[in-house]
Amino acid sequence: MALRRLFLRWLFPAAFVLPLWLFVGWVVFAGGSAWALLWLFVAVPAVFVSQLLLALLIRARASVRDSRAASWRDLAGVGVWQIVIVALGLFDSRVFFPLLVLSVVGALLLFWSSLAQLWNEARGAVTVLHASDGTAYIPPTPEHTVPRPGGEVIIVSETRQPD
Repeated sequence: MALRRLFLRWLFPAAFVLPLWLFVGWVVFAGGSAWALLWLFVAVPAVFVSQLLLALLIRARASVRDSRAASWRDLAGVGVWQIVIVALGLFDSRVFFPLLVLSVVGALLLFWSSLAQLWNEARGAVTVLHASDGTAYIPPTPEHTVPRPGGEVIIVSETRQPD
């Protein structure tokens, strides 16, 4: 549970750290290549936006908000995807294009997975009933009364009488 909580806290900083790593990797490993610079102008905003969207989709789920921890599925998928992005920042020409394809496909799969998890959780939240005439309705939520110690509470409001 601690690992999943730590990972959930890492999602928003990752949106800033990983694009910065791509820039640092370009400076250190690419040697100022023009093609790498062109790729960098596309990759940095794409990684930033996709990381933010994934973090928001993951945090939007009720189970994540309740437990304050990402799911194992999120941890595995996003974790592998982030490792691929770090590997891309090394600008190794032997594995650059396979990693690039893997990162794009991974991002699309992660969006689909996050949306599916969000949909499945949201779908079970509302119960729709059907009346005998076929009309669908959502039943009212039951009122939750919390018993108070000491019995019933009576509130008396003071009103002023005109003189």
